[in-house]
Amino acid sequence: MRLNVRMIATAAFAVSLMPAFLLRAEESATTSAGAKDDRTVESSSAAAADPAASLPSAPMPTASMAAAMPTSEGMNVGTPKVELFLGYSYLRAVPDVEAANRLYWLNGGSTSIAFNLNRYLGLVGDFGGFNDTKLRLSSGSPTVVVDSSGTVFNYLFGPRLSFRGHERVTPFLQALFGGVHASEVNISSGCTGAGCTPLPSEDKFAMTAGGGLDIKIHHHLALRIIQAEYLMTSFEDRTTGKSATQNDMRLSSGIVFRFGGGRRLPPLGPLSYSCSVNPSAVYPGDSIAVSGTALNLNPAKTAVYTWSVDGGAVTGVSNTATIATGNLAVGAYTLKGHVSEGDKPGENADCTAAYSVKAYEPPTVSCSANPSVVLSGSPSTITAIGVSPQNRPLTYSFSASSGTVSGSGTTATLSTAGVAAGTVNVNCNVADDKGQTASGATSVTVTVPAAAPKPIVSELCSISFARDARRPARVDNEGKACLDGIALNLQQNSDAKLALIGNAASGEKGGKTLATQRAVNTKAYLVSEKGIDSSRIAVYTGSQDGKTVSTTLIPAGATIDTTGDMPVE
Repeated sequence: MRLNVRMIATAAFAVSLMPAFLLRAEESATTSAGAKDDRTVESSSAAAADPAASLPSAPMPTASMAAAMPTSEGMNVGTPKVELFLGYSYLRAVPDVEAANRLYWLNGGSTSIAFNLNRYLGLVGDFGGFNDTKLRLSSGSPTVVVDSSGTVFNYLFGPRLSFRGHERVTPFLQALFGGVHASEVNISSGCTGAGCTPLPSEDKFAMTAGGGLDIKIHHHLALRIIQAEYLMTSFEDRTTGKSATQNDMRLSSGIVFRFGGGRRLPPLGPLSYSCSVNPSAVYPGDSIAVSGTALNLNPAKTAVYTWSVDGGAVTGVSNTATIATGNLAVGAYTLKGHVSEGDKPGENADCTAAYSVKAYEPPTVSCSANPSVVLSGSPSTITAIGVSPQNRPLTYSFSASSGTVSGSGTTATLSTAGVAAGTVNVNCNVADDKGQTASGATSVTVTVPAAAPKPIVSELCSISFARDARRPARVDNEGKACLDGIALNLQQNSDAKLALIGNAASGEKGGKTLATQRAVNTKAYLVSEKGIDSSRIAVYTGSQDGKTVSTTLIPAGATIDTTGDMPVE
């Protein structure tokens, strides 16, 4: 019995010393790798509890030193807020035979939930359930171990001290207080009668003290390799009827689920600063946007920004500013920026950026005419399209070599009234508000309509009256055939007129009268038989030798020479 007590005490002492050894090892590794400087940022709770946070700043680690430092992932992971343990537990009485100790050989499971107040201190609630499978009967000699059945439940609460100096290994110590409930224990090996329930149900005070070791697999998952604890119970001694103290051992192992927790930033390097301007080249009077980017800033400190330029004026008190170029002369200039978080060299940085002011570019203009060919007196629309590279306001004007051009804005109208046939040159002029100008040219061709040809008369078929001697003034069928064609011609040319000139043969008795009668009869056929308006037909008495009536078509605007002919009313 004394040997077992010594072994338990030695194991408990070794577990209690394990965190101290690990913490010492961590401090040694930290010292060899380079202590954190005072610009390292951690969560507020960790910073308050971690004594390493107050160490003086050290130089940045070299490549060989960096190999001994924790991984970047580990440097970023903070303390979880909640840890939930699920696992197997084993209870064993120590020593084997002790008055009223009913926890002889129990297997079961336990769960605990820990709420971490900071990096080291947490509050734990522990719950477990076990099956009683063996019972040692010591009323006789020798003692007898029999199979039994029963259950035991514990509910314990208390503080936990965790040692999180190492990235993946977390040892801890805890002391928990609460109660234990034991059900009736029945002998299960064929026993009958009242003596088969040697132990009644009991609810008693219990406490544990011990520790364990967690190995982190992931930020949210860890493996509890071992949790070894001394368990004290106060079950009733069945021989005396009084409560007694029992000493037991509880061993557990399982999985830990980790929830929440901030992240710690890795040690920061020296402050660095870069700045840029947009755009980098402007025209006088344009503004330039300035932007600065600082790396390795300490969020716990306030960065102070200052700007200066060697041309123009810069305004801004943060990492952004504006440069006003005003009437700055054309040339190249430099912006300087400075950021500071303190007086140490690593807490100050500078940057520069170049910008330039360029000369204004003159505008350009294109000129076009629509239509480009017009009749004299007709207008043409002149269009000017001006472009300023700096988008300056533009003013337009127009001029022409002949005619008149009027208008404002981008369009004007060319008037060609009284302009002779030829080419009119038009100029489109544009000027910006800086007095820079540009010109474009186009042309308009002016034409004069040609005079229409004067219409001329045409001689049509001649009607003969020589075939009918008894009726020398009668229009026969052959003559009517000629007149039918003439009627069709008059119908197709509604604005034309017809001249009929009657003639008689020399020596023909009553020749003048016959000549007139022949012309009148010809008109009568056209009017009465063909429906030709009589006002369109003029009748003359001619002086030619022959028994004929000549027909002449007179288009609109044409005239007929009737010299020697007499009109017939």
